[in-house]
Order: sequence, then C-alpha cells, then structure tokens
Amino acid sequence: MPTRSRVVLRPPVAADAAPFLAMVRESRRLHRPWVHPPADEKAFLMFVQRSTSERYVGRLVCLRGTEDIVGAISLSEVVRGVFQSAYLSYYGSARHAGKGLMREGLLLFLGHAFRALKLHRVEANIQPENVRSVALVRSLGFHQEGFSPRYLKISGRWRDHERWALLAEDWRRR
Repeated sequence: MPTRSRVVLRPPVAADAAPFLAMVRESRRLHRPWVHPPADEKAFLMFVQRSTSERYVGRLVCLRGTEDIVGAISLSEVVRGVFQSAYLSYYGSARHAGKGLMREGLLLFLGHAFRALKLHRVEANIQPENVRSVALVRSLGFHQEGFSPRYLKISGRWRDHERWALLAEDWRRR
C-alpha cells in the first residue's frame, strides 16, 4: 500500500444518494449474488441514519481529491462488554474494481475498528464462491475459522458462508 492512501473514508450523508445509487446501478453485476446494497433513496437514507448508531458503523470509500465513491464498508452488530466484536461487510464500485482501492479502504477502516473503536474481533462471512472477496480478506490477515451451511438468506435463498476473522493482536502484528 502506498504511504498515503489513494482513498479516504467518510460517513455517508443524504446528499450522497444520487452518486451512491448510480454506483450501485453500475455495479449490479459485480454485487450479485453476493450482496444487495441500498438500491433506492429510501434504503440509502436508512443506511445514512444507521451509520451513526452504537451498533453500526458505515463509511463510504472515496477517491482522495475527487470524492468519487469507490465503495462502502460497514460494521454491524457491534457488541461491547466482554465480546468487543462486530461483523464486517463491504462492496465496491465496478468502475474501480481490481485497482486495490477497496483494500486500501479496508485497511483504513480496520485501523479505525481496532484503534478508535477498540474492537477485539472483526468477522466477515463470505460465500465460498466469492473468490475475490475471500482473497481480499485473506490478504488483510483474516483467518478462516469455519463454515456455516445455509447461514444467511441472500436473494431469497439460504446460502453457505465461510467465517473469516481478524483479531486486534493479529492486526497489530501486521
């Protein structure tokens, strides 16, 4: 990764609706059947509102200088107490796919998760056929912990997922 990231993270705001939804429309083939990002203004505004709650953290990944939306990253089900854990999800723009920009965004986001939010564990659940996503988390230091048959209902079907996790101490050792 370059010393200065090509991307920045920022919370989504209502004014991002049009460019975000355009990115989602352009990227539909890339996202399916893996994920279903907000596809209309109402769903996007719910993402904006949810992005500042205690149990959810959402950020847009934007190109430094242009603010072009590269993708989105979120932590859901943030649990405190003895657990200090959350679930990671992300999706990128087809226009920027394969350039390493989402990887840079995830590196920034994970730094925030472990340093500022003081999480101990971040888990990503990925359909085994999503080889690009599996390769991405593996490159970030995640370890496969298991397999969950029919774990999440996506596109109307219960789908198998691999469980990948990254712990704070592994993050610090990178």
